[in-house]
Amino acid sequence: MLKTESHVEKNKEAEAGKKENQVANLGDPKATIEILKKYNFSFQKKFGQNFLIDRLVLDKIVRAAEITKEDVVLEVGPGIGTLTQCLCENARYCIAVEIDKNLIPILENDTLASYDNVEIVNDDILKTDLNVLLAKTGAKSFKVVANLPYYITTPVIMGLLEKNAPIDSMTVMVQKEVALRMQAGPGSKDYGALSLAIAYYAEPYLAANVPPNCFMPRPNVGSAVIRLKLHEEKPVNPKNESFMFKVIRASFNQRRKTLVNGLKNSQETQIPREKSEEALRAMGLDANIRGEQLTLEDFARLSDLLLEA
Repeated sequence: MLKTESHVEKNKEAEAGKKENQVANLGDPKATIEILKKYNFSFQKKFGQNFLIDRLVLDKIVRAAEITKEDVVLEVGPGIGTLTQCLCENARYCIAVEIDKNLIPILENDTLASYDNVEIVNDDILKTDLNVLLAKTGAKSFKVVANLPYYITTPVIMGLLEKNAPIDSMTVMVQKEVALRMQAGPGSKDYGALSLAIAYYAEPYLAANVPPNCFMPRPNVGSAVIRLKLHEEKPVNPKNESFMFKVIRASFNQRRKTLVNGLKNSQETQIPREKSEEALRAMGLDANIRGEQLTLEDFARLSDLLLEA
Protein backbone atom coordinates (compact mmCIF):
# COMPACT_ATOMS: atom_id res chain seq x y z
CA MET A 1 0.00 0.00 0.00
CA LEU A 2 1.40 3.43 -0.99
CA LYS A 3 1.86 5.74 2.01
CA THR A 4 0.46 9.21 1.53
CA GLU A 5 2.06 12.33 3.01
CA SER A 6 -0.63 12.40 5.70
CA HIS A 7 0.15 8.80 6.64
CA VAL A 8 3.85 9.65 6.94
CA GLU A 9 3.12 12.67 9.12
CA LYS A 10 0.82 10.64 11.35
CA ASN A 11 3.49 7.97 11.74
CA LYS A 12 6.02 10.63 12.70
CA GLU A 13 3.64 12.06 15.26
CA ALA A 14 2.91 8.60 16.65
CA GLU A 15 6.62 7.84 16.92
CA ALA A 16 7.27 11.16 18.68
CA GLY A 17 4.40 10.46 21.04
CA LYS A 18 5.79 7.03 21.73
CA LYS A 19 9.15 8.52 22.74
CA GLU A 20 7.54 11.14 24.94
CA ASN A 21 5.47 8.50 26.67
CA GLN A 22 8.52 6.34 27.26
CA VAL A 23 10.43 9.17 28.87
CA ALA A 24 7.50 10.12 31.07
CA ASN A 25 6.70 6.51 32.02
CA LEU A 26 10.13 5.29 33.03
CA GLY A 27 10.30 7.99 35.70
CA ASP A 28 7.31 6.20 37.26
CA PRO A 29 7.94 3.34 39.73
CA LYS A 30 5.07 1.31 38.20
CA ALA A 31 6.67 1.41 34.75
CA THR A 32 10.02 0.35 36.20
CA ILE A 33 8.40 -2.58 37.99
CA GLU A 34 6.62 -3.63 34.78
CA ILE A 35 9.88 -3.65 32.81
CA LEU A 36 11.69 -5.63 35.52
CA LYS A 37 8.88 -8.20 35.65
CA LYS A 38 8.65 -8.44 31.87
CA TYR A 39 12.31 -9.45 31.64
CA ASN A 40 12.39 -11.32 34.97
CA PHE A 41 15.28 -9.07 35.99
CA SER A 42 16.98 -9.50 39.36
CA PHE A 43 19.12 -6.77 40.89
CA GLN A 44 22.79 -7.70 41.00
CA LYS A 45 24.30 -6.76 44.35
CA LYS A 46 27.82 -6.97 42.89
CA PHE A 47 26.94 -4.11 40.51
CA GLY A 48 25.36 -1.92 43.20
CA GLN A 49 22.23 -1.32 41.13
CA ASN A 50 19.76 1.37 42.24
CA PHE A 51 17.48 2.63 39.45
CA LEU A 52 16.10 6.17 39.48
CA ILE A 53 12.30 6.43 39.66
CA ASP A 54 11.77 10.18 40.01
CA ARG A 55 11.13 12.37 36.97
CA LEU A 56 12.07 15.59 38.77
CA VAL A 57 15.51 14.22 39.60
CA LEU A 58 16.01 13.14 35.99
CA ASP A 59 15.23 16.68 34.84
CA LYS A 60 17.65 18.12 37.41
CA ILE A 61 20.45 15.90 36.13
CA VAL A 62 19.90 16.92 32.51
CA ARG A 63 19.77 20.60 33.47
CA ALA A 64 22.87 20.35 35.63
CA ALA A 65 24.77 18.66 32.80
CA GLU A 66 23.72 21.48 30.44
CA ILE A 67 22.97 19.03 27.63
CA THR A 68 22.26 20.57 24.22
CA LYS A 69 21.47 19.23 20.75
CA GLU A 70 25.14 19.74 19.86
CA ASP A 71 26.43 17.40 22.58
CA VAL A 72 27.58 13.80 22.56
CA VAL A 73 26.88 12.24 25.95
CA LEU A 74 28.67 9.27 27.50
CA GLU A 75 26.45 7.59 30.07
CA VAL A 76 28.03 5.17 32.53
CA GLY A 77 25.64 2.48 33.73
CA PRO A 78 22.31 3.22 32.01
CA GLY A 79 20.47 0.45 33.90
CA ILE A 80 17.10 -0.01 32.21
CA GLY A 81 17.49 3.27 30.33
CA THR A 82 15.50 5.69 32.47
CA LEU A 83 18.04 8.52 32.36
CA THR A 84 19.24 7.45 28.91
CA GLN A 85 15.87 8.33 27.38
CA CYS A 86 16.10 11.86 28.77
CA LEU A 87 19.63 12.18 27.42
CA CYS A 88 18.55 10.99 23.96
CA GLU A 89 15.77 13.56 23.93
CA ASN A 90 18.16 16.40 24.72
CA ALA A 91 21.51 15.45 23.13
CA ARG A 92 22.70 14.90 19.58
CA TYR A 93 23.95 11.43 20.42
CA CYS A 94 24.30 9.20 23.47
CA ILE A 95 26.70 6.32 24.09
CA ALA A 96 25.55 4.16 27.01
CA VAL A 97 28.14 1.82 28.52
CA GLU A 98 26.57 -0.94 30.64
CA ILE A 99 28.58 -3.70 32.35
CA ASP A 100 25.58 -5.98 33.18
CA LYS A 101 24.83 -8.13 30.12
CA ASN A 102 21.38 -8.95 31.52
CA LEU A 103 20.32 -5.34 30.96
CA ILE A 104 21.31 -5.21 27.28
CA PRO A 105 18.14 -6.93 25.93
CA ILE A 106 15.97 -4.52 27.92
CA LEU A 107 17.80 -1.53 26.46
CA GLU A 108 18.06 -2.80 22.89
CA ASN A 109 14.65 -4.41 22.52
CA ASP A 110 12.47 -2.24 24.68
CA THR A 111 13.30 1.00 26.50
CA LEU A 112 15.72 2.44 23.89
CA ALA A 113 14.44 0.62 20.81
CA SER A 114 12.78 3.67 19.28
CA TYR A 115 15.81 5.97 19.57
CA ASP A 116 18.16 6.29 16.63
CA ASN A 117 20.69 8.52 18.39
CA VAL A 118 22.01 6.02 20.93
CA GLU A 119 24.69 3.32 20.96
CA ILE A 120 24.61 0.64 23.67
CA VAL A 121 27.98 -0.82 24.65
CA ASN A 122 28.23 -3.86 26.92
CA ASP A 123 31.57 -3.24 28.62
CA ASP A 124 33.41 -2.11 31.74
CA ILE A 125 33.84 1.66 31.48
CA LEU A 126 37.33 1.41 32.98
CA LYS A 127 38.38 -0.91 30.14
CA THR A 128 36.63 0.97 27.34
CA ASP A 129 38.64 2.92 24.77
CA LEU A 130 36.79 6.24 24.85
CA ASN A 131 38.75 7.70 21.95
CA VAL A 132 37.45 4.93 19.67
CA LEU A 133 33.86 5.60 20.76
CA LEU A 134 34.25 9.34 20.33
CA ALA A 135 35.81 9.01 16.87
CA LYS A 136 32.59 7.43 15.59
CA THR A 137 30.61 10.54 16.50
CA GLY A 138 32.85 13.19 14.96
CA ALA A 139 32.74 15.18 18.21
CA LYS A 140 35.77 16.53 20.06
CA SER A 141 34.64 15.62 23.56
CA PHE A 142 31.99 13.91 25.68
CA LYS A 143 29.78 15.17 28.43
CA VAL A 144 29.70 12.31 30.94
CA VAL A 145 26.48 11.63 32.84
CA ALA A 146 26.07 8.77 35.29
CA ASN A 147 24.11 7.36 38.20
CA LEU A 148 27.12 5.62 39.72
CA PRO A 149 27.01 2.61 42.06
CA TYR A 150 28.39 3.71 45.42
CA TYR A 151 31.07 1.02 45.60
CA ILE A 152 32.77 2.14 42.39
CA THR A 153 32.15 5.91 42.42
CA THR A 154 35.71 7.04 43.10
CA PRO A 155 37.45 4.46 40.84
CA VAL A 156 35.24 5.44 37.89
CA ILE A 157 35.57 9.19 38.36
CA MET A 158 39.31 9.11 39.01
CA GLY A 159 39.84 6.51 36.27
CA LEU A 160 38.27 8.83 33.70
CA LEU A 161 40.07 11.91 35.00
CA GLU A 162 43.49 10.29 35.20
CA LYS A 163 43.19 8.95 31.65
CA ASN A 164 42.89 12.55 30.46
CA ALA A 165 39.95 11.26 28.44
CA PRO A 166 38.23 13.60 25.94
CA ILE A 167 35.70 14.85 28.50
CA ASP A 168 34.22 18.33 28.86
CA SER A 169 32.28 17.73 32.07
CA MET A 170 31.01 14.98 34.36
CA THR A 171 27.59 15.13 36.00
CA VAL A 172 27.23 12.18 38.35
CA MET A 173 24.92 10.85 41.01
CA VAL A 174 26.97 9.75 44.00
CA GLN A 175 26.59 9.08 47.69
CA LYS A 176 26.00 12.44 49.42
CA GLU A 177 28.99 11.92 51.70
CA VAL A 178 31.26 11.50 48.66
CA ALA A 179 29.83 14.61 46.99
CA LEU A 180 30.63 16.64 50.12
CA ARG A 181 34.20 15.33 50.10
CA MET A 182 34.60 16.24 46.43
CA GLN A 183 33.86 19.91 46.99
CA ALA A 184 35.36 20.33 50.47
CA GLY A 185 38.00 22.98 51.17
CA PRO A 186 41.06 23.06 53.49
CA GLY A 187 40.36 22.81 57.21
CA SER A 188 36.96 21.12 56.90
CA LYS A 189 36.22 17.62 58.17
CA ASP A 190 35.36 16.40 54.65
CA TYR A 191 38.58 17.71 53.10
CA GLY A 192 41.00 15.02 51.96
CA ALA A 193 42.83 13.35 49.10
CA LEU A 194 39.64 13.11 46.99
CA SER A 195 38.93 16.84 47.45
CA LEU A 196 42.42 17.69 46.20
CA ALA A 197 42.27 15.28 43.27
CA ILE A 198 38.96 16.76 42.11
CA ALA A 199 40.27 20.32 42.53
CA TYR A 200 43.29 19.42 40.38
CA TYR A 201 41.18 18.19 37.48
CA ALA A 202 37.88 20.05 37.72
CA GLU A 203 35.62 22.65 39.29
CA PRO A 204 32.94 20.89 41.40
CA TYR A 205 29.37 22.10 41.80
CA LEU A 206 26.74 20.41 43.98
CA ALA A 207 23.59 20.50 41.84
CA ALA A 208 21.01 18.61 43.93
CA ASN A 209 20.45 16.43 46.97
CA VAL A 210 18.49 13.25 46.30
CA PRO A 211 16.70 11.24 49.05
CA PRO A 212 16.66 7.40 49.11
CA ASN A 213 13.00 7.16 48.03
CA CYS A 214 13.95 8.30 44.52
CA PHE A 215 15.55 4.92 43.82
CA MET A 216 14.55 1.30 43.39
CA PRO A 217 15.66 -0.47 45.50
CA ARG A 218 16.12 2.22 48.12
CA PRO A 219 19.72 2.77 49.26
CA ASN A 220 20.45 3.21 52.95
CA VAL A 221 21.97 6.68 52.50
CA GLY A 222 21.21 9.94 50.74
CA SER A 223 22.63 10.80 47.33
CA ALA A 224 23.64 13.95 45.50
CA VAL A 225 24.15 15.14 41.93
CA ILE A 226 27.53 16.81 41.46
CA ARG A 227 28.86 18.43 38.30
CA LEU A 228 32.58 18.49 37.56
CA LYS A 229 33.60 20.99 34.90
CA LEU A 230 37.07 19.98 33.76
CA HIS A 231 39.77 22.65 33.78
CA GLU A 232 41.12 23.79 30.43
CA GLU A 233 44.41 24.33 32.26
CA LYS A 234 45.18 22.67 35.58
CA PRO A 235 45.49 25.12 38.51
CA VAL A 236 48.98 23.87 39.51
CA ASN A 237 51.91 22.46 37.58
CA PRO A 238 53.95 20.13 39.81
CA LYS A 239 57.27 18.79 38.56
CA ASN A 240 55.98 15.25 39.08
CA GLU A 241 52.18 14.80 39.19
CA SER A 242 52.38 11.20 40.36
CA PHE A 243 54.68 12.11 43.25
CA MET A 244 52.45 15.01 44.29
CA PHE A 245 49.52 12.63 44.70
CA LYS A 246 51.67 10.20 46.68
CA VAL A 247 52.47 13.07 49.04
CA ILE A 248 48.77 13.99 49.24
CA ARG A 249 47.66 10.42 49.99
CA ALA A 250 50.40 9.99 52.60
CA SER A 251 49.34 13.23 54.29
CA PHE A 252 45.80 11.92 54.86
CA ASN A 253 46.51 8.24 55.54
CA GLN A 254 46.86 9.05 59.24
CA ARG A 255 44.58 12.05 59.41
CA ARG A 256 45.05 12.78 63.12
CA LYS A 257 48.82 12.74 62.84
CA THR A 258 51.03 15.53 61.56
CA LEU A 259 51.89 15.75 57.88
CA VAL A 260 55.54 14.98 58.70
CA ASN A 261 54.58 11.71 60.40
CA GLY A 262 52.27 10.80 57.55
CA LEU A 263 55.05 11.22 54.99
CA LYS A 264 57.45 9.23 57.14
CA ASN A 265 55.10 6.32 57.83
CA SER A 266 53.57 5.92 54.36
CA GLN A 267 54.88 3.04 52.25
CA GLU A 268 54.48 5.27 49.19
CA THR A 269 56.80 8.02 50.42
CA GLN A 270 58.82 7.05 53.54
CA ILE A 271 60.34 10.54 53.61
CA PRO A 272 62.65 11.19 56.58
CA ARG A 273 61.26 13.62 59.14
CA GLU A 274 64.09 16.14 58.72
CA LYS A 275 63.50 16.40 54.96
CA SER A 276 59.79 17.11 55.41
CA GLU A 277 60.44 19.64 58.18
CA GLU A 278 63.02 21.42 56.05
CA ALA A 279 60.58 21.68 53.13
CA LEU A 280 57.80 23.00 55.36
CA ARG A 281 60.11 25.63 56.86
CA ALA A 282 61.05 26.75 53.33
CA MET A 283 57.33 27.29 52.71
CA GLY A 284 56.92 29.24 55.94
CA LEU A 285 54.76 26.49 57.50
CA ASP A 286 54.90 24.94 60.97
CA ALA A 287 56.57 21.54 61.18
CA ASN A 288 53.58 20.24 63.19
CA ILE A 289 51.00 21.18 60.57
CA ARG A 290 48.47 18.59 59.40
CA GLY A 291 47.68 17.75 55.80
CA GLU A 292 44.11 19.03 56.08
CA GLN A 293 45.46 22.59 56.44
CA LEU A 294 47.33 22.64 53.11
CA THR A 295 45.85 23.82 49.82
CA LEU A 296 46.41 22.21 46.43
CA GLU A 297 49.00 24.90 45.69
CA ASP A 298 50.78 24.06 48.97
CA PHE A 299 50.96 20.38 48.07
CA ALA A 300 52.33 21.14 44.61
CA ARG A 301 55.06 23.31 46.15
CA LEU A 302 55.79 20.77 48.90
CA SER A 303 56.16 17.88 46.45
CA ASP A 304 58.56 19.96 44.31
CA LEU A 305 60.71 20.79 47.36
CA LEU A 306 60.78 17.16 48.48
CA LEU A 307 61.87 16.07 45.01
CA GLU A 308 64.67 18.62 45.04
CA ALA A 309 65.78 17.32 48.42
